[in-house]
Amino acid sequence: MKIYNTLTKRKEEFIPIVPGEVRMYVCGPTVYNFFHIGNGRTFIVFDAVRRYLEYRGYKVKFVQNFTDIDDKMIKKANEENSTVKELGDKYISEYYKDADGLNIERATINPRATEFMSEIVDFVKDLIDRGFAYEVDGDVYFSTKSFKEYGKLSGQDLEELQAGARISVDERKRDPMDFAVWKKQKPCEPAWESPWGMGRPGWHIECSCMAHKLLGETIDIHAGGEDLVFPHHENEIAQSEARTGKPFANYWMHSAFINVNNQKMSKSLNNFFTAREVLKKYNPDVIRLFMLSGHYRTQLNFNEELLESSKAALDRLYNAIGNLESLLGEVKKEEISEEEKIYAAAINSYKDKYIEKMDDDFNTADGISVIFDLIRDVNTNINVNSSKELINLVLNLIRELGKPLGILQKSTKGSLEEEIEALIAQRQQARKDKNWALSDKIRDDLKSRGIILEDTPQGVRWKKA
Repeated sequence: MKIYNTLTKRKEEFIPIVPGEVRMYVCGPTVYNFFHIGNGRTFIVFDAVRRYLEYRGYKVKFVQNFTDIDDKMIKKANEENSTVKELGDKYISEYYKDADGLNIERATINPRATEFMSEIVDFVKDLIDRGFAYEVDGDVYFSTKSFKEYGKLSGQDLEELQAGARISVDERKRDPMDFAVWKKQKPCEPAWESPWGMGRPGWHIECSCMAHKLLGETIDIHAGGEDLVFPHHENEIAQSEARTGKPFANYWMHSAFINVNNQKMSKSLNNFFTAREVLKKYNPDVIRLFMLSGHYRTQLNFNEELLESSKAALDRLYNAIGNLESLLGEVKKEEISEEEKIYAAAINSYKDKYIEKMDDDFNTADGISVIFDLIRDVNTNINVNSSKELINLVLNLIRELGKPLGILQKSTKGSLEEEIEALIAQRQQARKDKNWALSDKIRDDLKSRGIILEDTPQGVRWKKA
């Protein structure tokens, strides 16, 4: 298995620290609002990475944090006449609703930054004692020039970073690139006791501390969106390795942005969608298929047309599953024949192809293509003369390959019939309203899914083509 390592800018063979085990940390949300589809892509991508590692036999300890103390949270709590803790409690609950809705597996641990204050204070103390941080009037800053490898993740030297970064002006810093690891309390802000007075941690120190405490000084995989490469992950590396003298993470993974209608997603452009809004229109399998249809390191364009395309593609997959499930009730032959055993061996070769694609830096796009190739093969060669044993083998393989992607696990029994009956009722209403365009569209959409409608004197009947 190979992983593209942002740190080395190349694909590397994945060798975990402990054979058979993976310790993985993914930066989670700042819990002051519902998460948007850009966050959703990151969460789905690394959920699929975690699922695939488990599929390949690894025991994965997966940590995804909640940032529950932050400037944005303080501002939002003041606007809502609430407390930061109440705000965090609310949006952590809302996160779980949306993540569950997207079929994202729960992390092994979801730590909250505010649960680690004593550890964070100790971390900052160590940095000061080792000469990597300094206090100024209750604030503590990390000295970037004291860490000689600063910039190694983003691939720039300190002078280039200093020239290109948007840095908050603070004349008390020894250098403009120095960043806060502890912030002095401002009026009406939540704060915790420290040797430097009441205050709260800087954003970057929180993840370093939680990863260190829960996964160890060196972890296997650290991941997040590509917007975190600099400064967040760069700063995590600096303060973590300054403290321990050891590599913080062996593999760094970053997922690319989502554009909306070929423009960067932005509140100012009013092209900002929450995961919850999208879930109201599309089921999670559609969203996951869409999110994983491109390689995680390539930008993905988000629009209605592409989501509809993913919906149609998913319909084809579930239609094939539905046909196989229906065949199980029709076929007479139970046991697999010798001729079918040869075909079954050929069908199993799709599993090898799937693993080959997914082992290459979790290439979900190519993995999905293998599933479609499998479906085309099955549609041609499985019929009413096939055995139940062969049909079950094929069904199990389709679901096996879908599971690491978090799709194709539902049965079509019942749900397909209910959906078709609902569409027929909608078509009948359209005909009453003389909305012939909608009526024809529903009929044609069903036909594309292999469902034929017959208008009879007794009403509308349907059958599979």
